[in-house]
Amino acid sequence: MFDPRIDKHLITDQGEHVVDEVRKHWAATVSAVLEMFGGIVVLLFSFFVPAQAWWVPALLGAAVTGHAIWRYFEQHTDRFVITNMRVFRVHGILSQRIATMPLARILDISVYKPVVGRVFGYGHFVFESAAQEQGLREIRYVGDPDERGLTIQRVIQQAGLRGAAGRADQFGGAHIVPPMAPQPAASVTTTEVRRDDNPTAPVPEVRPVATSSGWDWLADAQRREDERLAQLRGEPAAAGETPFDPDRTNTAPIQLPR
Repeated sequence: MFDPRIDKHLITDQGEHVVDEVRKHWAATVSAVLEMFGGIVVLLFSFFVPAQAWWVPALLGAAVTGHAIWRYFEQHTDRFVITNMRVFRVHGILSQRIATMPLARILDISVYKPVVGRVFGYGHFVFESAAQEQGLREIRYVGDPDERGLTIQRVIQQAGLRGAAGRADQFGGAHIVPPMAPQPAASVTTTEVRRDDNPTAPVPEVRPVATSSGWDWLADAQRREDERLAQLRGEPAAAGETPFDPDRTNTAPIQLPR
């Protein structure tokens, strides 16, 4: 009941291990100890009051003492744990609460050390994370806060380096072949057809490359366009060429370059 059992909250199958387990500074239990001392004093008054009213200081002293003991063990079971993957806090006696924050979401850590804390060596942590609200924000009464803050910074830095190196092993060390450069397509240039009586727009001239790249349909369409323009101008068809037929179609599939 009074042991938070940190080990059962670790992700051992993923290689998580404890870097530092922070207990509350003894200053956090001072008020509980003073309350316990006052309860014992009230409890002793039961021996000096009339016999008819002995139960009043006894009941009051027992209640105060019991509450002080509860507060003492509540501070004792409050643990702040730093691992190689996250920070989390476990607290509570009967009802246990766990607050977790991954290292990657920690944006800033503020350390507040009051005058008494500087004298006795404790401080308070305030975590700023990427979330608007989180269950792990303020950790009070942390002993040796400067060294604990440096420990968290070291763990964050090491986790970032491991993350960068781990991406190289994402595919189990397999060699990743970079994508091949795309094949050069047919170069297309434009030439302007000049005619005084019927000027036309620039017509593309296709220069085929040695290897077929799927642009043969463009050359065929250009040839058919040249035939149509020659027919409209009244120019005679070249020897060996068939006259232009507007109903001529080609249902062969077009192979576009990928």
